[in-house]
Amino acid sequence: MNVPRLSKNAPAEGRTRPTGRAVAGWLAADLVLITGFAATGRSTHESGLVILGVLGTAAPFLTACLLTWGASRAWRSPSALWPTGMLIWLGTAVGGLGIRALLGGGMAVSFQLVAVLVLGAVLLLPRAIAAMVLRWRSTSR
Repeated sequence: MNVPRLSKNAPAEGRTRPTGRAVAGWLAADLVLITGFAATGRSTHESGLVILGVLGTAAPFLTACLLTWGASRAWRSPSALWPTGMLIWLGTAVGGLGIRALLGGGMAVSFQLVAVLVLGAVLLLPRAIAAMVLRWRSTSR
């Protein structure tokens, strides 16, 4: 009798592993959206949009995002809202704020709230939209 081996790293039944291109696309999208968050904040506060300034503002959040991607193995299901998207959002927001605090950056409560909420929107919305599109495609066949 041939019994299939189950691996905890195997994709769920009916799902395929994401391609390297898809993984890179989701990671790049996360990093671009986080950088956009930083640029928007700098623009709103008239800090200027000099590229090094934007990257300096974004750096704690970019670092936290990359660390969260690695710790959560987000490459296994980068488009998943749960748990991948939630982990990336919370890891990026909390980790980024922590790194920012360690580096002596501003930590006003209003900034913390805006950072958590905006990062939630920019990191979770694309995944929610992707899930809706995939669901729509599967039901329209």
